[in-house]
Order: sequence, then structure tokens, then C-alpha cells
Amino acid sequence: MGHGSKGLVVDIQCSFSNSLPGIVIVGSASKAVDEAKERLRAAFANSPGDLPRKRITLNLAPADIPKTDSGLDLGMATAILLANSQIRLVSPVASAFIGELGLDGSIRATRGIIGKLLAGRETGIREFYIAEDNLAQAVLVPHIKLIPLKSLGELIQTLDGSVAHPSIIETGSGNYPLVPDSLTVDPFADIVGQATAKRALEIAAAGGHNVLFSGPPGTGKTMLAKALPALLPPLSQEEMLEVSQLHSLGGEMIEAPVTKRPFRAPHHSASHVSITGGGHTLRPGEISLSHRGVLFMDELPEFNRLTLEALRQPLEDKLITVARAKDTVTYPANFTLIATANPCPCGFYGTSKPCVCQPYQIQRYQQRISGPIADRIDLFANVHEVDHARLLNTSNTPHAGKAMRQRILAARAAQHARFSSETKLNASMSNADIKRLALLESEARSILDVAAQKLDLSARSYMRVVKLARTIADLANSKTTKAEHITEALQFRPQTTIL
Repeated sequence: MGHGSKGLVVDIQCSFSNSLPGIVIVGSASKAVDEAKERLRAAFANSPGDLPRKRITLNLAPADIPKTDSGLDLGMATAILLANSQIRLVSPVASAFIGELGLDGSIRATRGIIGKLLAGRETGIREFYIAEDNLAQAVLVPHIKLIPLKSLGELIQTLDGSVAHPSIIETGSGNYPLVPDSLTVDPFADIVGQATAKRALEIAAAGGHNVLFSGPPGTGKTMLAKALPALLPPLSQEEMLEVSQLHSLGGEMIEAPVTKRPFRAPHHSASHVSITGGGHTLRPGEISLSHRGVLFMDELPEFNRLTLEALRQPLEDKLITVARAKDTVTYPANFTLIATANPCPCGFYGTSKPCVCQPYQIQRYQQRISGPIADRIDLFANVHEVDHARLLNTSNTPHAGKAMRQRILAARAAQHARFSSETKLNASMSNADIKRLALLESEARSILDVAAQKLDLSARSYMRVVKLARTIADLANSKTTKAEHITEALQFRPQTTIL
């Protein structure tokens, strides 16, 4: 059964009694699970198995944890068949049954199959009977045996020994789809100028740093943000497993695995729950669905203040805890935040066009991004107006996106070697990691100390500048963090205002 971003092994017990025929499900079953009684009756009616004409009691243990998953249907059907001696489990290893029953006896895919398989494997289960439509995601889990099924009748024929199952899959080290690692189109081909913003994207892609683009409307902020996914390397096997599980829980990709890094772009009118996660069934929100990818928040000051402040935990801890009255769930949320903002409500403050905003409106607009949120953003880049004469100029030399991506991949490889991890990047360094691995030269440290005092940097911002400089050093293939890396990192700090 799905439980948060992971799973929970449920032991299903079945008992018959000589009373009026019926099915009773106990063990904190939700309405979706209790409705399995009708699915079981119809599925047995359309399958070779017989539903005993007795009072059938099904207990879902542990009984004190709410059960909300329709994937328990197949386990309940198997428990009935076993109690009625219609099948025999002869496998030498423990088995689990996951699937939702259709009224015609078919077995349907369920959400969160990866988490369920991982939870079962941790408890010693190595054999899983699942819906055939869940197979594409299930094969990502290593070192288990999968028996895909189309119907309840196929399960009965397999377990009563009358028919040998034609396809039993041993996953070995995991069967991951091949994803091409190539950049076929330059992501900056249609973006004129904005060299500073493009450099900020390169640093962000290399070290997983958060970026805020500020500038008037129509200057390419959104185009720059949408170019970032093309610069990122493909998902590793571990990342593909994590991302596919989260998107399966979200109900978007129940059957196919996620092979590309997520790029989530919620509208500023999106509800707080849809972004942070939660709801009746505590599903992951946009923050978690962007895990290992990019969360793009266009017009950041227009988002609800409560939603903006909810970014504090995931930006700092790379996870989000959703607490409700009935349950508390923690979802991973290790994403790169790309945000945009106008300088004022009308968008033209500080540009060649006249601004119609009052001073108090500009101040209030800029203060919508609180200090704690701004403190968690590493790169602040201004996006300037573009000369119209250059927009249709075909002689413009496009930014070397392919060369940039090669530098990014090389920088990430250096970080993976430094941290002995395929997923950890400079943006996730702890204070202990910074002291041990940043390798600041004495001149670089002196410049940073003076700049921190003049810019009145907080302790968090101080350490983030070091992380940023370490990524810049990796892009330059430098073993140590030098003065020029610190000075470039300081250029991406906000100078006077938040925006």
C-alpha cells in the first residue's frame, strides 16, 4: 500500500463464517478500500474462481493505520482464494500482490508502484504479482521478481498450477530505458544578448543553484528559464527511480517511467495545496513533482504570500513535510528554482519607458519576496531591454549552448567525484562540506570577508556565496576557489533591493 513517498506492507487475513453471505473489510479501510467489496463480487463473477457463499471477513493489518489504496484489491482476492483452498502458494520466497480489480476481472495499474515494491523488498519480499500496466515502472526496481498479470483469472490459473506463467521477469540491477545524452538544438539560439543571464543559467545548471531573473516584461526572462532543462544532464538510475515514484503518486505517470528531468511551471493563481502538496490523500505537490528537475515560478511576487513562505523548508532542506490532522508525510523536494520578477507592478521602473507606479506600490511589490526567501536564492541576474534591430538579424552568432553544456557536465562530474555521489551538487553542501571541500585561497577569503561586511550578508548568504564560487571554480576546472571566482559570485548578489 502507498504511504507517503514510500510504501507500507499490509498483511491481509481472511476468515469465513456460517452467516448471511457478505464481505466485511476491517482495519481502518477508507471508502475507496471498502468499495472493493463490489469490485470483488463482480471480478469473481467474471473469473474462474468461486466466491464462497459465506460471511467473508477481511482484516487489513496493521489495523491502526488508515488504508486508502485501491491496490489492495488483488491481495484481498488472493486471501479469499487461499482461505477457500482454490490456490496454493508454493513459492520458496515471500510474495506480494498489488493491483486494482475491474468489474470484468481485469487487473488495473495503481499509483506509487515503485514505493510499494521498495517497501516490500525491505521486508524480505522478492516476488511481486502486479498489473501488467505497472510493469514499465516496476522494472526500475532492482533485485526482485515480477509476475505481470492481466486478470484475476490469469492469477488463479498461475497459482493453482494449471498454467505456467509465460513471463516472469528478474530485474537484476534494474532495467532502465536508454535516454540519449545529446543537445540537438541550441537552447539559446532565439535569445538575443543577455550574456549575464546566460552565465547565471550555466552556473545554476552546473551546481544546482537557485536563480531570480529581474527585468521589464518582454525581455526574454521566460525564454531563459525554459532553456535550463536542455543544459541539464539526463536522469541517473537512482534519480529516475525517485522521480518516477513521485509522479506516479501524483497520478500523472502511473504506467510509464519518467525519463526526462521535470520542468514544472505552476501559474501564480495555483492553490497553496497544489504547490506544496497535501489534500485529502496527501499527494505530492508541484514542489515535489519538480524533484531532481526545475521549478519555474514566473512572476514570483504575484504568488500567494503563504505559498512563497512555504518554499523556505524545501529550498534549505531539499524536502517538504506536509502535516495534516490524520497523517504527516515527508516528500523529497530537491529542485532548482528559477523565478522571474518585474521591477514594479507595471514592469517599467528603471527602464526607458515611463513607470506609472507610485513609490509605495514599488516598495510593496518588491517586499512581497521576503528576506528569508531572497536569502535562499544564490543568483540574482538582471535581464535588460533588447535592441530591436538585433531581433531579426540572422547574422547574430548564437550562444554556444553545446560548449556550455560540456562545461556543465564536466563540472558535475567533478562534484560527483568530490562527494562520492551521483546526485549531490555544490548547492547541497553542508557547512562542514564547505569548510572541508571549498578550498578557498587566502586572497579569496579576504575579499569575501570584506564584501560580506560591506554588503551586510547574513551567515546563510555568506556560505551560499562560497558554494556559488566553488561551482564557478569547477566550471573553470580549478582545484581551488580563487579570488576571481569569489568576485564573480558576488556580482550575482542583489545590490540595493531584493529584486
